Amino acid sequence: MGANHAEAPILETLARYQDVDELGFTPPGHKHARGADPRARAVLGDAVFFGDVLANGGLDDRLTRGGVLARAENLMADAVHADHTFFSTCGSSLSVKAAMLAVTRPGHRLLVGRDAHKSVVAGLILSGVEPVWVEPQWDAARHLAHPPSTAAYDKAFTEHPDADGALVTSPTPYGAAADLKGIAEVCHRRGKPLVVDEAWGAHLPFHDDLPAWAMDAGADICVTSIHKMGSGLEQGSVFHLQGDLVDPAELASRADLLGTTSPNVLIYAGIDAWRRQMVEHGHELIGQALELASHTRTAIEAIDGFHVNDAKDFCGPGLAADFDPLPVVMDISDLGTSGYRAADWLRAHHHIDAHLFDHRRISAQLTHADDEGTTARLLTALRELAGHAAELRDAPQVTVPSPAELRMDQVLLPRDAYFAPHAKVPATDAVGRIAAEMITPYPPGIPVVLPGERLTEPVLKYLVTGVEAGMFLPDAADQRLDTVRVVAES
Repeated sequence: MGANHAEAPILETLARYQDVDELGFTPPGHKHARGADPRARAVLGDAVFFGDVLANGGLDDRLTRGGVLARAENLMADAVHADHTFFSTCGSSLSVKAAMLAVTRPGHRLLVGRDAHKSVVAGLILSGVEPVWVEPQWDAARHLAHPPSTAAYDKAFTEHPDADGALVTSPTPYGAAADLKGIAEVCHRRGKPLVVDEAWGAHLPFHDDLPAWAMDAGADICVTSIHKMGSGLEQGSVFHLQGDLVDPAELASRADLLGTTSPNVLIYAGIDAWRRQMVEHGHELIGQALELASHTRTAIEAIDGFHVNDAKDFCGPGLAADFDPLPVVMDISDLGTSGYRAADWLRAHHHIDAHLFDHRRISAQLTHADDEGTTARLLTALRELAGHAAELRDAPQVTVPSPAELRMDQVLLPRDAYFAPHAKVPATDAVGRIAAEMITPYPPGIPVVLPGERLTEPVLKYLVTGVEAGMFLPDAADQRLDTVRVVAES
């Protein structure tokens, strides 16, 4: 008997919880909104508090005999062709750490694309795993990294046959996708599992005109953020498993080790609702989003000073294997300003928040939730931005290194450097010192500096000039980068 995707076990159980007027002498302490500050209720609405109940001993009984969460996870697995699915309320930042720890262990090696998100590096720090960095495919002209090639993973395994597995990020926040099928074959020839950080790909299983979905491409574990390209709430994440290279009990144990014992049922409900929505209407909704993105891209391309990066820019030999058009990435170099300054102008003058921004680009992420109204407002703002470009010129210039200059030597394990005694030194004096912190432009959250790397002048100059131009470094101890945290010299 097939799965009944008209069901939404978490949502339906939550509705029954309200209907029977369940009375809990348990957390949360607001007790069904009764104790919440009226000012908070006025802003958030009572539905937020009504849906905020215990997962066990609230939504389900103390022994989870209703199987509410398990049924919802099984339906999700069926929807995306996975053997097992796990829900997380701690975002994909937790999910990817759980995946890493399920395929490798302290002191072992893992192949990792160097364009990985900072959460992957945090997993290396926590675990003591030694990364074998796999170089992205660099577009040196556009100063942009695309996912590493299949050949790069094959070469890395040949040089490090003891590595326990591989991790690749696909698609990137810019929409560039890896050859997941090829990379999975490289791993499986050696009996090694592939983990895909597919945080930006929740929508991929539901339309054939999008890049390949990790489970269909043969990946063993896939991590997806439901809140990014889906309809879930922030922090909603799922990770999927297939095949026999990773024990599902081990993966569940790693997630339990890292996760919260107080999961937010509202986040679970958002994941559950997204699955039902996509199974029932996903192809139509995403098809409409793709058509809207196509029209919007054409309209932006017609604005003076704008170039919309497309598959012809991102895909081809030495570049990405595939492309998702929903992140609308705009090169505004010809406007004579930076993405940082343009993003600030859009927010200040049109109350529009850009998805990504860097020294020469801004990006508008479209989803199935957008329509002609939202894109018309975006287009109006972009046209006015072009009209005011003269006011935004003379933006501070970012000194962007070449791909070769951007890569530094990893001389200590990330864990060892991060926990070593450290010192703060002026950025001008940090050349040659070993970094003791991550330094990550955000968004998109890909670290430029990792703990254990030997700092170089081009990288430090890039970051210092980036901050002066508007780059945000949330994880640096000194976000202005007047000083850098380095390993103390003995």
